[in-house]
Amino acid sequence: MNVLSSLAVLGLLILIHEAGHFLAATFQGIKVKGFSIGFGPALIKKELKGITFAIRALPLGGYVSFPEESSDNLISLDDPDLLQNRPIPQRALVISAGVLANLLLAWVVLFGQATFMGLPNQPDPGVLVVSVQSDQAAAAAGLAAGDRILSVEGKELGRGSDAVQMLVKEIKESPGITLELQRSRGSEESRLRITPTKNQGKGKIGAQLQPNVTGTMRAANGIGEIISHSDTQFLDLLFRTVQGYKGLLTDFNSTAQQLSGPVKIVEIGAQLSEQGSSGLVLFAALISINLAVLNALPLPLLDGGQLVLLIAEAIRGKPVPENLQMAFTQSGFLLLVGLSVVLIIRDTSQLSMVQQLMGH
Repeated sequence: MNVLSSLAVLGLLILIHEAGHFLAATFQGIKVKGFSIGFGPALIKKELKGITFAIRALPLGGYVSFPEESSDNLISLDDPDLLQNRPIPQRALVISAGVLANLLLAWVVLFGQATFMGLPNQPDPGVLVVSVQSDQAAAAAGLAAGDRILSVEGKELGRGSDAVQMLVKEIKESPGITLELQRSRGSEESRLRITPTKNQGKGKIGAQLQPNVTGTMRAANGIGEIISHSDTQFLDLLFRTVQGYKGLLTDFNSTAQQLSGPVKIVEIGAQLSEQGSSGLVLFAALISINLAVLNALPLPLLDGGQLVLLIAEAIRGKPVPENLQMAFTQSGFLLLVGLSVVLIIRDTSQLSMVQQLMGH
């Protein structure tokens, strides 16, 4: 059930992203040819008002297609309602609408949680483990998603973001040094030993940590507090996500190992959903922001890459030559498909190994 919940959330996030592109185009009177969730052959397909809506076999994303992109287009290429013939600001809105939709969704999800589920009275003691990498020190020591770390080397961590910063500082300053942690899992407490691996002179354990905010909830003191809390959570998640992608440029070898494919993302979602609706809300907001930031990167085939071509067109005063656009797009397709395949194989093999070990 947890896996189905995380798959449903992923499907919804992809749908919202593509709906952003679709609505930005249709509200401006731009002609749309197709709206697809997934890639490859269509499993379900229906045409409505000249637009083909489809669910396709490979659930790795989605796309909105336009008439001028099709070889069987019967519309005149001079039609002012084609995307390619619209002013640059209108095209920029269509391209960026998916990213904006995912960011808006993340904020709305956090706002909805604060409105209907309330706000935490205060973080519970300790640091919450959100997820662990199966081949890193945290997993080897026995940490798992949902665990709470209460102390390190006998020192109480306290509560909130200060507790997270204290634990992270201790880990970074202890590469190759074994630390003793006090861990709470459910109603049981235990001690375990963990040895951070050395990475560019600093320690790391391969776990995502956050304040332990899974305690009791209270009603908000008015709409102002709800908005303030939602803004704080949203900006914190956005900042951490951007920092993670920034690491690909500043520390590629280390950060690349933390990239997750679809299988790993679903596994993380299943782990978080075990914490109940609050965990699923966190997963939805986190992945929605990740989708937004990922698509905003200036890489071929992503929304950011299309904006780069649009900016080049604005500077040149005319479109980028079609052969260069084609090379740009094809290189991006090969890069993203290749990366997806590698991540799926890696994550599936790691998941299988973990399941075998658990079976023994």
